[in-house]
Amino acid sequence: MDTGTLTEEFDTAAASYDRLVAANPGYHRHLRVSARRLGLPRGGAGLRVLDLGCGTGASTAALVSVLPRAEIIAVDASAGMLDAARAKRWPPGVRFVHARAEDLTLRDIGGPADAALAAYLLRNCPDPDRALTVMGSLLRPGGRVALHEYSVADSARARAVWHAVCWGVVIPAGRALTGRADLYRYLWRSVLAFDGAAALRDRMRAAGLEGVRTAPLPGWQYGITHTFVGRTPPAAPGDGA
Repeated sequence: MDTGTLTEEFDTAAASYDRLVAANPGYHRHLRVSARRLGLPRGGAGLRVLDLGCGTGASTAALVSVLPRAEIIAVDASAGMLDAARAKRWPPGVRFVHARAEDLTLRDIGGPADAALAAYLLRNCPDPDRALTVMGSLLRPGGRVALHEYSVADSARARAVWHAVCWGVVIPAGRALTGRADLYRYLWRSVLAFDGAAALRDRMRAAGLEGVRTAPLPGWQYGITHTFVGRTPPAAPGDGA
């Protein structure tokens, strides 16, 4: 599915997206776990945090819950998803930007950020390496990154569970809620084709991130959904950053 078609599918699914993910046990709790794994202090006081691929705002809500004192900039390429997110009630420190992650600039976000959460984003980017490079360029030295992402290529058990859940629950539910299943069949295929955990860690390191590691998420998604964390290099001594 090409980028334009995928964005249109997300636009179409936006109205029913929250109902679908609500049927996934642990979905919102797991996003809060990944937000906490950024390891930011003082509830995010004085910090700017990016929510890349915010969708209808589930990951934004997770960041607000974990980092209530942070400035949160939520970004998505789908106008339909952003409309659904903006329609919800948010504290004053939250704002939304309509853009692809790969095209985001410092001007768009008002200057460097301290951290970024990207939930279910990288797999949907046509050029994930560029997306990671841009992500790093938007962060201050030592800025923290958390990718909340499906990855099943390294585990036969995870692939089997993913097949069963998609064809037994996700695809039928998506068709029932939206009248079509294209986006949810794409979800099934794209996860199977995406990086294994080791390959994604290598991809993050190649983009210049340091301290890269993976942490699993619990429940039925164990071995399927992970938090990948890393950070941009620290400022060189004497550069004043």
